[in-house]
Amino acid sequence: MSDFLDDFETIIEMKGLDKELYREPIKSYGEFVLRQIQTPYNFEPYHKASRTPFDHYQLGSTLFRPLINFNLSAFYGKENLAQIEVILKKNENVVIFANHQTEADPQAINLLLEKEFPEFPPQITYVAGERVVTDALAVPFSLGMNLFCVYSKKYFDVYPERRSQMLEHNKLTMLRLGEHLDGGGQCITIFPSGGRDRPNENKIVEVAKFDPQSIELLYLLGRKSKTPTHYFPLALSTHHMLPPPEELQVDLGEKRPTNEAAVYLHFGKEIDMENFPHSDTTDRTKKKVLRTQYIWELVCKMYEQFPT
Repeated sequence: MSDFLDDFETIIEMKGLDKELYREPIKSYGEFVLRQIQTPYNFEPYHKASRTPFDHYQLGSTLFRPLINFNLSAFYGKENLAQIEVILKKNENVVIFANHQTEADPQAINLLLEKEFPEFPPQITYVAGERVVTDALAVPFSLGMNLFCVYSKKYFDVYPERRSQMLEHNKLTMLRLGEHLDGGGQCITIFPSGGRDRPNENKIVEVAKFDPQSIELLYLLGRKSKTPTHYFPLALSTHHMLPPPEELQVDLGEKRPTNEAAVYLHFGKEIDMENFPHSDTTDRTKKKVLRTQYIWELVCKMYEQFPT
């Protein structure tokens, strides 16, 4: 936390911003981090954004806004986002498959969309892994988001004594998610890689492979839903703002350098989940893998258009 606050203060000074505007938000953030360490908040399978009596959504926006270089940042696919809003107003569902780079991805999305699509970000519900609901540095911001909380399967082998508990929790989460889809008007964003994108051997950040099980689960729930469900790809680039460790670190307590950086978003066209290259295969398992590969490639093509 000390590293984060030191970097944050440096960015504030560099941009010539008024420190007094951030005194109270930083104080509140520190108090919430301490509270999380002392008495961890227990996230239910479905968590509704905490906006009162304290607005955690605004806390995230306030503290991450200075970290974004808006002059260099860009948002593409506005026509596709406009289509998503039309679908939601018809009380139909939208599922967004996105790559994942930092815990602050939801806040980056909120901030890039707040001027042109101010009503959209608060409607999003994210499928969130264990780290953002247990890491004391992330929890104050996570509280401000709508979340379906799951345990990533990569933790099953790390904590075998908790495996049955994790599986039961995930089962309840999927039950709640299905209930929300039945009601309609839901926008669910999931990061199907199950982790964050990291640099390759050439120090270039690549989109991590998507997990077919994550894709298929959301597709199955959408098909079973009483309300039509539509699927869209989203590419995002936020890595340089809050880069994770170069290698996977299961334990909490990562050192997190914080920078001012450009961020990029690209909402793609609606995905045809049944018609894609080689979708005529009769092998159901192979078709699931091909569908995931197709969606991953859609995200990669949009991602590759961003400046490095």
